[in-house]
Amino acid sequence: MHLFSAMDYYVRTFFWSNLKFISNTYLRLYGAKVAGSVTLVGLPIISVKKLSNIYLHDGVKIVSNSTGTALGVGRRTILRTLFEGATITIGQDSGLSGSTITCASKIIIGKRCLIGADVLIMDTDFHPVKHETRNSVNLPYPAESDRIEIGDDVFIGARSIILKGVKIGNGCVIGAGSVVTSSLPSMTISAGNPAKVLKKIN
Repeated sequence: MHLFSAMDYYVRTFFWSNLKFISNTYLRLYGAKVAGSVTLVGLPIISVKKLSNIYLHDGVKIVSNSTGTALGVGRRTILRTLFEGATITIGQDSGLSGSTITCASKIIIGKRCLIGADVLIMDTDFHPVKHETRNSVNLPYPAESDRIEIGDDVFIGARSIILKGVKIGNGCVIGAGSVVTSSLPSMTISAGNPAKVLKKIN
């Protein structure tokens, strides 16, 4: 083996063998709880409010760099809790690319989900509707009904938006650029603004 080829091989082997250790260390340093091994491509932004939690299960992959996905990403992945008691859970073998998940109450993502490039998932409106108080009132305190639940094997297309109070059933496919404002049944394909069920998946 050529000297430079050998060096390249050993550098790559060392990098990939230690990537998950480095990833897990980074995530724990910023307050996330990791069960098993999580892979990072680029460094996400992690912000965990006191007495809140972000749980990442084994096999989760988080892409924050355009080299890690064919479509590229417009920003780093952001995982952020806003209130004490807020919880983000991302299930086993799920993947995110340049996604933003902002949680005031509870956001649960199931197993083997694919969250496309630059998807927004948020369980809060951030500001009151009334213009008189919109700039002066603190972040609205969440209700139990604001929580978001995404089932197993869900595919959310690039640049979609998932809003508060939504439940997405197992096996759903959501078309790129959709705005999901209400719950969607399992094994369906949905798209649009607001997202509507287009067909069932056999």
